[in-house]
Amino acid sequence: MSSDTEKHQALLATLKAAQGKGDGSFEQAVTQAFEHVFEHLERLNAVSGSDEGRALHAGESPTLR
Repeated sequence: MSSDTEKHQALLATLKAAQGKGDGSFEQAVTQAFEHVFEHLERLNAVSGSDEGRALHAGESPTLR
């Protein structure tokens, strides 16, 4: 877990350092951050299973699946 925390801190530091540079580094940092988020989501989905076949709860948005 600490390595994941370190990864999060590194991603945030990269985002902060790249802000306003205008050389594409911010876009690269955002892409890396989203890739990491998607890794987390894949792990969560593997544990909880897919929701695709389940009916929506009242007030639940289908775009949040």
